[in-house]
Amino acid sequence: MDLKLEGRGVIVTGASRGLGWSAARALADEGANVLAVGRSEASLQVLARGSYAGSIHPQVCDMRDRAQVAALAEIAVERLGRLDVVINNAGIAPAANFLEMDMAVLDETMEVNVASIAVLSQAAGRTFIAQGEGGRIVNIVSTSGILGKATLAAYSASKGAAIQLTKALAAEWARHDIQVNAIAPGAFSTEAQAYVTGNADILAKRVRKIPARRMAEPDEIGPLVCYLSSPLAKFVTGAIYVIDGGETAKQ
Repeated sequence: MDLKLEGRGVIVTGASRGLGWSAARALADEGANVLAVGRSEASLQVLARGSYAGSIHPQVCDMRDRAQVAALAEIAVERLGRLDVVINNAGIAPAANFLEMDMAVLDETMEVNVASIAVLSQAAGRTFIAQGEGGRIVNIVSTSGILGKATLAAYSASKGAAIQLTKALAAEWARHDIQVNAIAPGAFSTEAQAYVTGNADILAKRVRKIPARRMAEPDEIGPLVCYLSSPLAKFVTGAIYVIDGGETAKQ
């Protein structure tokens, strides 16, 4: 199936590793031009090597700096020629006992996981409307924003907020042909889960909670990211797609 992503301009944040890395490559494989945003210039340069040279364009950005985040839409237009899609993937997940947690942790988590989505989405929305061809925003949230997780209060709260922001923007921008959706991953085998995957006992305990009896590989997020980025998904908006091997379904 042709997803009609050839030549589309896409921003992917948090692209220097994990799900963002996989999403950037999946989109490039479909012919999109990707502005790959992250904190590690070295990792982004590795991402853009080989067959991805010329289709993936590295861009260093601190997602805590609102001015830098807001500038990404203009940078994308300058470097890619146009902006059609934003994948808001960047995020942090600090673990802490809430009774002992410094509220500065909550502030930073909300800044990166919610405010950066709002700032970039606003800048992108203005660009989409100015271009007159609509656009797509895909927010990578988490099943933690649906269920809540012990020791991840700040993260769970931020992802719940991102889910509601997704729905609100979808309702507000549908008339502009801007679709806003979210993907809520469950347990994916990424660098962020090294503590789990690197310990056989912990991994076995984690996998027992998943009906599919395994963790997902990062590349498994790519097909859905590409579909929601595609013109074929023009009537899909305000949806939250869970990819978790059935974990939330059994609750």
